[in-house]
Order: sequence, then C-alpha cells, then structure tokens
Amino acid sequence: MFEAMDDLLAEHADLERQLADPAVHTDQTRARTLGRRYAELGPIVDAYRQWSSAADDVEAARELVAEDPDFAAEAAEAEERREECAEKLRRLLVPRDPADDKDVILEVKAGEGGEESALFAGDLLRMYLRYAERAGWKTEILESNESDLGGYKDVQVAVKTKGNPAPGEGVYARLKFEGGVHRVQRVPATESQGRIHTSAAGVLVLPEAEDVEVEINANDLRIDVYRSSGPGGQSVNTTDSAVRITHLPTGIVVSCQNEKSQLQNKESAMRILRARMLAAAQEEADKEASDVRRSQVRTVDRSERIRTYNFAENRISDHRVGYKAYNLDQVLDGDLDPVIQACVDADMAARLAHQ
Repeated sequence: MFEAMDDLLAEHADLERQLADPAVHTDQTRARTLGRRYAELGPIVDAYRQWSSAADDVEAARELVAEDPDFAAEAAEAEERREECAEKLRRLLVPRDPADDKDVILEVKAGEGGEESALFAGDLLRMYLRYAERAGWKTEILESNESDLGGYKDVQVAVKTKGNPAPGEGVYARLKFEGGVHRVQRVPATESQGRIHTSAAGVLVLPEAEDVEVEINANDLRIDVYRSSGPGGQSVNTTDSAVRITHLPTGIVVSCQNEKSQLQNKESAMRILRARMLAAAQEEADKEASDVRRSQVRTVDRSERIRTYNFAENRISDHRVGYKAYNLDQVLDGDLDPVIQACVDADMAARLAHQ
C-alpha cells in the first residue's frame, strides 16, 4: 500500500532543502509552487512516521507477549493504533484532484423564478461570504448585476486562502461540490397570498488560473468599453469604464463594470476569463479520460438540482449524498461545513473504492 513512500520522503526532503535556500525565494512564483507541494506532502510524511512508529510498537508488544501473556491487552491496543495510522495514511495517499489547492472564482446566477430567484441568489452569495469568513478566507466581488429588490441576477466573487492549506482544506477542495443548481422552496417576499413557490439559482465554481497555466493571445481578444449602468438603467458613472472581453476562438464573453477604473475592470475580466478557459480545458481533458479517471476526479455527481433549501421546514437536503438536516437558518448564516463534509466523505469513499 505504501510503495510510493520512499519517493515521497525523498521529494519532501529535497523540497525542504530547496526552501531553505534564500535564492529560491527571489522567484516568488517558484517559491510558492514549492511551498504548496511541501505543505501537501507534510501531512503524508507525518502520517507515515506515525504509522512506522506504531508498527515498531506492535513488534515490541508481540515480543513482550511472547515472554508474558499478561501483555496481550497492550499488544491489542498497539495493533489498533497501527491500523488507525494505516487508515489515515491510506486516505492521504488517495490520488487528489490537482486543482484542490487552488483559489476559486465562484459565480452565482439567478435562474427561473424572476425576482424571487434573484433574491435567493443573494442569499446564496451571503452564505458563501460568511462561510469564507469562518474559514479565514479572503473574498473579493469581481462583478455583480443586482436586481431591483436587492437580489443578484448574477455575481462573481474571488475566494482566496491565506498561506498554503493542508490537503483537503484548500478553497477549491471545499467549494467544488457547490457547483450545480440550488433549489429553494419558500413563500416569496413578492407573494401576497402566502403560497410556497419553487425557484432556483445556479452556482459555478471555477479554480482560478495563474498566468502560466492559460496562454491567451492578445490577438484573440476583442475588448469593448462602455458606460456602466445600475438597476433600471440608471447611470453609475459618466466614463467608459465598463469592459467586455470576447475570446474569439472559444466565444467566451466576460463583462465587468464594478470598478470605476477601466484598467481594474479589465484585470477582473481577465481573471474570470482565465478561470473559465482553464475549466473548459479541464472539462475537455476529462472527456478524453478513462471512466476510472473520471470517477476519481468527479465522484460526486454534479447534475442539476444538487440541493434543496426548504424554508417552511427549516430543512436543507443534498440530493447527491442523501444528506438532510433541519438547520437551514444556520447553514445560510455560513455553517456550511457539515453539508460540504458529507460530499467530501462520499467523494473519498468512491476514491478509496478505485484505489
């Protein structure tokens, strides 16, 4: 099971030597890449050392039992500790999604349901912002299109971690299971007769691409500038600061108008464009991969209507893994970890089955 550990231990030691070299840190991109890999291998190396120590304890306990049967209980405890350490290491050695450590650009878009759907999109945005705050992540709204009643027709927000997260604790590792259609059942603020309506909003989670990952030829871009506008067409400013970028080969279009500066809007639009192009390239690669590879990368189905938010029953249900709880108010306030963990556990179980 642990045949790869010799190579991983050697790689971890080599990374430690490189990161101790001050010259490495003159190239921040390289230092950041090495640091991420070192942080990824750290828990694996620690788990292996714990397993190795536990294995030594088992051998010592067996020798004691051979001399005195009264040590049988201690030997059994040592065996149990070794198996616990082995299971921990086994989970850490499961092939991971290479994008797990990445920051993300999260998009929330109102669906059918008019103003009620836009209000629900706003609820989802606040839920993710509060969840990010609990996790100690940094958020930045890149672009938003508000509705007349204070909801969002669509909004894009960048979510970034601080430092190098432990395996499985990166922003994309946690939020990637949020992609899909979220359904809400409640009495809308616009409903005068108290009837429960069903509407939905879509969530898209894109790992944020670095410049080196996505090559964009400037000649492939058409950049248009125009005046920003707010709800109802009201002018936000009187300069052509809004930016629309079209990537001609793929037809991907990104617009940004949140900032007063044309340059800032262009930078935000390029970030979103790179993330969308990276996601498109990954999706194409997944299509060409084998069934086993696809099951390892996307073990939790991301089909439509992944989750239902029922306000009347204060219930949240995730249809992919059968999760159900009656604390919807707390979840919408950012207590999203148990819901996400249910998806993470299902994903891990499927990966272990294919290991």
